[in-house]
Amino acid sequence: MDSLLVYGSYGYTGRLIVSEAVSRGGAPTIAGRDRRRVAEQAAALGLEGRRIDLEMDDLEAEIGSFDAVLNCAGPFVETAEPLVDACLETGTDYLDVTGEFPVFERLRREDEAARAAGVTLLPGVGFDVVPTDCLAATLHERLPDADQLRLGIKSDLSFSRGTARTFVELADHGSVVRRNDRLLSVPATFRTREIDFGEGPEHAVTIPMGDVVTAAHTTGIDSIEVYGAVPAWTEPLLSAADSLRWLLERSPIERVANRAIDAFVDGPDERELATETAVVWGEVRDSETGRRARGRLRTPNPYALTAESAVRAAERVLADGQIESGFQTPARAFGADFVLELSGTDRELLEVPDEAESVLLEPGE
Repeated sequence: MDSLLVYGSYGYTGRLIVSEAVSRGGAPTIAGRDRRRVAEQAAALGLEGRRIDLEMDDLEAEIGSFDAVLNCAGPFVETAEPLVDACLETGTDYLDVTGEFPVFERLRREDEAARAAGVTLLPGVGFDVVPTDCLAATLHERLPDADQLRLGIKSDLSFSRGTARTFVELADHGSVVRRNDRLLSVPATFRTREIDFGEGPEHAVTIPMGDVVTAAHTTGIDSIEVYGAVPAWTEPLLSAADSLRWLLERSPIERVANRAIDAFVDGPDERELATETAVVWGEVRDSETGRRARGRLRTPNPYALTAESAVRAAERVLADGQIESGFQTPARAFGADFVLELSGTDRELLEVPDEAESVLLEPGE
């Protein structure tokens, strides 16, 4: 992995990814805009470090000598575009660990330019969206005529600084669903449902995840919703927060929120990384016949999974030489079973009861 540049290497997720790469015998070059932090990390790990500011005029010169860039610096709505633009100029493959749907949509639109440049654009090689994307692909393989997809995520993890700042950045978007192949902005509690993550039905609400873009690209399904498990009593709070989200659009409020995040948020500790788990649930449905396929995927702590999946994805992109250029998703690039190559993952395909159930998206809505 000597030809890999890891940008945002000293953030919480970046540190995990770099440590994983080194443990697997890799020696990536690490980079970020804070010269001191890059230098300290590089010295501690025996790696080459570079200060790179994404606003610098010679960004192409900084990354042109690498075969691939792995972006770990969120919010990715701010960092992905300059790096992708530079990668398209230099013929460098691009990966990141975003889960932000606007980033996936932005990169999807670069598909033609990336193919022309011979560049692979592979965002979402972490927990967002590897498990969900692979489960969606598996279920679609079982029911190829499906035209509706629901995904659910349950995890009690602690957030890293970058993830928390991303939530602040995206707060003004509310939630989002895909309907008839169009992205629709909806309120935070647009839909609720009960999902069995393995211990009986649990309350879940729609959340704005990148799968509304990636799963459509992977499966061709044009109506998609993603749910997150929450206690039922939190729904009024989510609705209230949604009505006040305009506050976070104001720069002073956003700056205060980000300062608080920087002061008080770090990420899961070693015990949490080793013991926390997550569950991904999915269902596809053919609206014409009513047939459905359903499954669950259990994973380790999402940050632990991200570290391993991002490094494995980078290794594959660098080594295979067979990953197609253009915009890709993890399951399209590596197959639906890619997630099962990761430590501590387990997939279960479920029997679907015969009784009728309300459709995902009602006709005419």
